[in-house]
Parts: sequence; structure tokens; C-alpha cells
Amino acid sequence: MGRYYSGDIDGKFWFALQSSDCADRFGVIGNQPEIINYYFGEDDLVGVEEEIKNIEESLGEKFQTIVKFFEENNGYNDKMLVEAGITQDELKDYADLELGKKIRDCIKENGECSFEAEC
Repeated sequence: MGRYYSGDIDGKFWFALQSSDCADRFGVIGNQPEIINYYFGEDDLVGVEEEIKNIEESLGEKFQTIVKFFEENNGYNDKMLVEAGITQDELKDYADLELGKKIRDCIKENGECSFEAEC
């Protein structure tokens, strides 16, 4: 069982890694009952792109390490991450980066992006 987000973009939060409110880091604070509602408009695009850039810069060369890791593996555990030299924080940033890119692409395509995230 997992926690999902759905709306203009759909996906599943990474188990034990991503919080339901991780999209907050892209500049919009979600409403938090049992479901967090997010709405990003064109005015939010700059902030989303800035946070994407921050994450990419933070990951640096580790980004390619993580991409290669998942090309070679269909899942992961703590031991595998340690052997690959990937920290939990780096993996969390990578997961958040994927979400941020979905948000950015949705805003660019539709002029807005709204979705609900399960808590």
C-alpha cells in the first residue's frame, strides 16, 4: 500500500522517503486535511524551476549515479544504497526532483497544475 497524488499529474510517493507535503518545497503550501490539495499557476513556475535547479545543483554528479543505479536495479534497500554510495537525503532529493519536473511540465503544458496528495 502506498500514498498517491492525483490530479493534473499523477504518481506515487516514494515509500518511507517522501512526505505527502514534499511539493511544499516548490513554493506552494498545500492545504492539509487528510488529503493535501496543491494548485500551481503560471506565477509559480519560476519558483518551481528555481527549486528544481537547487536540487540538481545539490545532487551534482550524484544525479547520474542515482540514474544509473535505477537503470540497473528495479528496487533498493539500505545495503544497496550504501554500496552505491547514495544517501537517504540524496535519494529523497532525487524523488522530489521527479515530482518537481512533473509539476513544471504540467504548468508549461496546461498553464496550471493541481493535484491531491494522500497523507
